Amino acid sequence: MKIITLVIFTLTLFLSQTIFAQDIVQKEQLTLDIIDITNSVLKMPLDKGVSVHDAHMSINLKAEELNMKKVGYLPVSNELRARGLNPRHLEIFQFCNPEDAMKMVEFNTIYAAFMPCRIALVEDKQGHLWLQMINLDMIIDKYPLPEELRKIAITINAQMLAMITAGVKRSF
Repeated sequence: MKIITLVIFTLTLFLSQTIFAQDIVQKEQLTLDIIDITNSVLKMPLDKGVSVHDAHMSINLKAEELNMKKVGYLPVSNELRARGLNPRHLEIFQFCNPEDAMKMVEFNTIYAAFMPCRIALVEDKQGHLWLQMINLDMIIDKYPLPEELRKIAITINAQMLAMITAGVKRSF
């Protein structure tokens, strides 16, 4: 009798682990959809006559106006020039609203990987300057959020778009 109970227990444990593992794999497949990387980024060229300095100032002024805290700045090309290299232009601006960030992470810690919100000022191989950010519409539309968090995500997206547009147009 003990052997039969042990066999039934072992089979039950094995089957439940197998089902659990399959459930995890299926969930991981849902969250690891392969997408076209170009669709994951919003990219806007600077208007004619807008300098790097103009874009930089416009982004920062719009961020202040929208109460988006500047939490980081990476002058990548300046750092490389200091090392004796001659790179194309690259700066990365990082912004965050701490309250909104915590609400998103409390819902699901995976959102921390998208933080802080970043805008890159990039020079391409042809010498054209671009402002780029993650395409938040892609995330907002694809993954269901509670209504309060959806509103936060839409607001952050609008703020980031306003900041990029300010940089592209030289709005100061």
